[in-house]
Parts: sequence; C-alpha cells; structure tokens
Amino acid sequence: MKGIGIVRKVDHLGRIVLPKELRDMMNINPHDGVEIYVDNNSIVLKKYNPTCVLCGNADKLFYFREKIICEECVEETAKYVLASGEQR
Repeated sequence: MKGIGIVRKVDHLGRIVLPKELRDMMNINPHDGVEIYVDNNSIVLKKYNPTCVLCGNADKLFYFREKIICEECVEETAKYVLASGEQR
C-alpha cells in the first residue's frame, strides 16, 4: 500500500474528508458507496462496486430481498423455477 502524504483530522462526529485529488484518482463521486474494513493495523477505504451474489457480475443489477442479483441470473433462475414446476 502506498501512502500519498495527506493527513486529515477526525472531527467530533468521527468523520474525515477525502481530499479531492484522492476522490478524483479513485473516481469516487458524491453519493458513491465506500467500503470500510480493517487489515491488520490499517483502516482501508475502498470504492464500493456491487456485484451479483450468484455470479459476481457487475452489470444490470437488481435488489431482491436485500440481495443483489444481475439480470442474467434473474432470467436463469426464472427458467429453472419454471422448469422445476413443469416436472412436478
């Protein structure tokens, strides 16, 4: 991991401001999600890129029962459910 030499203070609510240069470099726009996790003794921020829970695809995503599923898996699942119903 490479440091970029910018220090920010945490405010009284626990917030920090990500410098514009860093947001531009990482293509982080207002209202984008950011993942926060701990790696050994480091706090890591990563731009959130949602993916399908079934196949990992990041295109044409839908929320279904609080899970993210892509259009392709929705279609494939529907075909499977229809085929299963016909076999009974």
